[in-house]
Formats: sequence, C-alpha cells, structure tokens
Amino acid sequence: MQLKLTFLGAAQNVTGSRYLLQANGRKLLIDCGLYQERQFQGRNWDPFPIPPAELDAILLTHAHVDHCGLLPKLVRDGFAGKIYCTEPTAEIARIVLMDAAKLAVEDAAFKKKRHKREGRQGTFADEPLYTVEDAQRCQDIFAPVPYDRSITLFDNLDVCFRNVGHILGAAAIRVETRYNGDTRSLLFSGDLGRWDKPILLDPANFVQADYIVCESTYGNRNHEETADIKQHLCEIINKTRAEGGNIVIPSFAIERAQELLYYLNELLLEDCIPHLMTFVDSPMAISVTEVFKHHPDLFDQDMREHLRNHESPFDFPGLVMTRTTRQSKAINHIQGTILIIAGSGMCTGGRIKHHLVNNITRPESTILFVGYQAHGTLGRIIVDGQPEVRILGQTYPVRARIERIFGFSAHADQGELLRWLGEIGNIPRRVFVTHGEAEVAHEFAQLLTDQKNWPTHVPEYQETVELM
Repeated sequence: MQLKLTFLGAAQNVTGSRYLLQANGRKLLIDCGLYQERQFQGRNWDPFPIPPAELDAILLTHAHVDHCGLLPKLVRDGFAGKIYCTEPTAEIARIVLMDAAKLAVEDAAFKKKRHKREGRQGTFADEPLYTVEDAQRCQDIFAPVPYDRSITLFDNLDVCFRNVGHILGAAAIRVETRYNGDTRSLLFSGDLGRWDKPILLDPANFVQADYIVCESTYGNRNHEETADIKQHLCEIINKTRAEGGNIVIPSFAIERAQELLYYLNELLLEDCIPHLMTFVDSPMAISVTEVFKHHPDLFDQDMREHLRNHESPFDFPGLVMTRTTRQSKAINHIQGTILIIAGSGMCTGGRIKHHLVNNITRPESTILFVGYQAHGTLGRIIVDGQPEVRILGQTYPVRARIERIFGFSAHADQGELLRWLGEIGNIPRRVFVTHGEAEVAHEFAQLLTDQKNWPTHVPEYQETVELM
C-alpha cells in the first residue's frame, strides 16, 4: 500500500489549507485554499507542486476562502476532475469564488495604478491571481454528496463527510483506502465548529481513524461563554450610541454575519438595544444568507423555534442589505449612530476598508472585531494596537475605540477540540496538528501527547510524510 501526505498549506499558519494525499496510485487534494497572511500571500502565485491535471479529485471540507479560494487557479492550470463536498458547501463556494475573483481583479488594478502613480516597481500582486472567467469554470464541477454516507470514488478508495458545525455545510472528511485486504483511514478535521452555538447543529465525529489531520486555531485557549457575548455586544452598542459614533464590524460573510444577525435579533426582541439602522454591506453575505434559508434541516432547535414564531434573524426592523456600490457609499452620509457589518473579516479587502477609512479616526466610533485575525492582516495590525495603519494606500491615526469579542468564533477552542477528538475510540498511528500559528500548534500537539499519549507531529510547509 502506498500512502503519502504532503502539507501544502496551513502548516504552522492558519490559512492556505491544502493537503495532497497520494494513495495507491490516486492523487487527491483535500482543500484548496488561499493564503491570507501578508507574509505568505506570494505562495498563492506559486506553481502547484504537481501538474493539476494529475489530480484525480478534490475534497472540500467547507467554503471559506482559505479552504477553497485557490480552486479557479487550479482549474485554469489544468485540473479537470470533480470537487466533492456537501450541497451547502457547493452553493456557498460558488458564491465565494465569484466574489474572490472580482476582488482579485479589482485589487490588482488598484495596486497597479497606485504603484505606477508612486513610481514604484510592480509586484506579483499587480496581476490578478485569477479572473472571473476562471471562477466561472469552477461552477459546474462541484459534485455534492450527502452527510454520513460513504461514497466510493475509486475502486480502492471511499470517502465520507460528517457535519462539524463550523459553518453551513462544513464537514470533517474520512478517507479510507484499501489494498490487498488492508485498510487505512485518514481523518481531516477541516475547521471544527462549536457546541451550543446559534443556528447550526453541534459537531459530530467518526469513532475511528488511523491518521488524523486536526486544526488548532484556538488550541491554546478557551472562548468566553455565549451569555457573555450578548452582554458584551449590548454594552458596546449602547455605549457607542451614547457617544454618537458608529459601530463597524469587520465580519466574515459566511456564518459570522448570520450569527451576528441572530444575536442582534435576540437583543432587539429582549429590548436591550435601540433599534438602529443595521447594514449588511456585503453582497456575498447577502447571497450566503439566502443559502441558509435553503437548509433549515441543518438548523438547531432554537433557530427552528425562532422561524416558527416568525422571528427570523435574517429579517428584522431596521435591517438593510446593501448589494450595490452606490448603496454602500450612501451609508457614509447617514447622520447618527448606525451599525455596519462588512467584509472581509480580517480587513484584507472588500468594503470594510472604506468603512474603516470613514470611522477609524473618530474617537466616538467603535471598530468591533468578532473573528480571528491572522498575523500580517490589517485586522491583526489594528487589534495589536498600532497607533497608525495604512488603508487603501493612505496612513490613518487610530482614534476609534477598538473592541474584540472572542466568543463569536466559529472555531472550536482547546476544550472543544479535545471533546471532538475524544470521540475517537482507538489510538491513532499519528495526529498531524495543522491550521494554527506555530506556537499554538506545537502547544496543542504537546497537550495531546501529554493527556492522551497520542503520537503527534506539527508538519512544516511542503513537508511530505510517508504513512506506509
């Protein structure tokens, strides 16, 4: 049996998830994500280590851009197979890729123009990573599969997807390969969700795996309680309203924006916050919210109860969905306190940059971060307390109040990672700890070794491991 695993991304960092699995003559790619950290973005333009045409299939854990955002480049460069994932993941990924392509073209044009104006030497980022046409070519090659049903991809290889609650459609994937009566199973966690979170069902897991590739984004900490999230959000909104500023929330379009709406709706129903105009200024978040409405079977009991009572968090008084650029620009002319939810969540692109320009110098306004901020991103620079930041080519002093609510995270914390792994009934041959900053990944790997006596390894970028 031939079994080989190469770590092409999310190795001692938290974006760019890509794992190349070679099993008995087949070549599978598990996830195909973009790097978002500034220091690693050049890797997005690097040639794929093997000709993409040699890949037999791609397995997608979920539709976040750091897990699916490189697909158009791979297809343009020769991949001609199928992309296997759940139905919600396929629906959301189609939206994400088209949005990413538009942003890539716009950002490249903006940077090229700015570099020329400043007389600076151009960089790789002056040309788009891929185009809208490239993203369009991905639309028809998704092959949706149901949760919890083993699918035979090839004569010696089966895959099964299991709900992990991270975002709508997210899955852990188990790959089983057979040779001469011998079977080996590999479990890829993708990004793990959390228990008792709004909207979605709790994570599930398999009970056996020979090898595990496990994320570790929050492998060294535990989140605050959900009750604290509502209280903290309530306090921030009321304080900013009293001071006459705006609340600007950089938010991921998938799951985070919908979860924010859920909490805002509950606070309004409980009469804890004033009825402010609330803008979801993200065409992608608006489209993804429509996908949520297609899959109520994946909602938890509380969310279903809200819908039965006609209290949908996706349609409350004062909520405005702004799709067009003209509508987005008009937000800046509104007097009085408003709440703006815009992407991207790490402030690496999108409309949030324009809202930061209009609010980050205002002491009465609040910039509220509700998600992970990777090293090197604009969001991380702001939350790290830099007195000045560069946005859209200009430098601005940071005078707005900067707030964070950690409990919003859709990623499992340390205790939840251990809870999920605790469902594995056997001792794995090895656990590969990925999708975490280097220090965090090593700390979580050591914790697994100390508490469970499991053999662990924190792989390096482009490291290949022979499993058989």
